[in-house]
Amino acid sequence: MNWKPGQDRVGRENDASPIYAGLMVKCPRCGKGSLLHQFLNLRDKCSVCGLDYKFVDTGDGPAIFAIFILGFVVLGGALWVEFNFEPPLWVHAVLWGVVTPILAIGLLRVLKATLIALQYYHRAEEGRLHKD
Repeated sequence: MNWKPGQDRVGRENDASPIYAGLMVKCPRCGKGSLLHQFLNLRDKCSVCGLDYKFVDTGDGPAIFAIFILGFVVLGGALWVEFNFEPPLWVHAVLWGVVTPILAIGLLRVLKATLIALQYYHRAEEGRLHKD
């Protein structure tokens, strides 16, 4: 990524939409190659266009977003089930013990891919005080 602040995004109109690439877990440049393998592991490069994924640095972003979203969904679901059906405590433990990890993995895949696509689209890089 040799882009510098103040430069236009020349050639960016051929890139995939960051939202599409994130939701489909596809390459942010071509929108065709798979971004992840084995659920959450990032590939080294795109198998279709050859984009090297060394620029990727999502950090803890996907996990933080997933925690907030899952907390809202699971707690809301548990309260709804409790007030509408009043099941025994073991039903909650089994139900939410199964649903939560499944939702977490699916949500983490989409969130990680979306943050990678947005990082690519906006050419986000680590901040520097001087040119190396």
